[in-house]
Amino acid sequence: MQTTAKLSPSIRLQKFSYRFAEQVLNSKLAIKEEIEQILLETVPDITKLSRPAFNKLLLDRFLNREWRSQPTVFDDPGDPGQRWTF
Repeated sequence: MQTTAKLSPSIRLQKFSYRFAEQVLNSKLAIKEEIEQILLETVPDITKLSRPAFNKLLLDRFLNREWRSQPTVFDDPGDPGQRWTF
């Protein structure tokens, strides 16, 4: 009798170095590893996870690790063009 294991869908991380980000993050290896851990954490059921829900899941995971969402880059917090997003 042959048994077949049902494989659950998983997330695979494919890396691209956009504007030398890989080189910058390699100089701060702990931050790079933390980002990779967050991205590769188990996802409830990716077959039922929409793109907005996945974005919310990632946002919550970063915030739970004390990252800031859209921090200001310049001194004028009233200008919405002065924010970084992750």
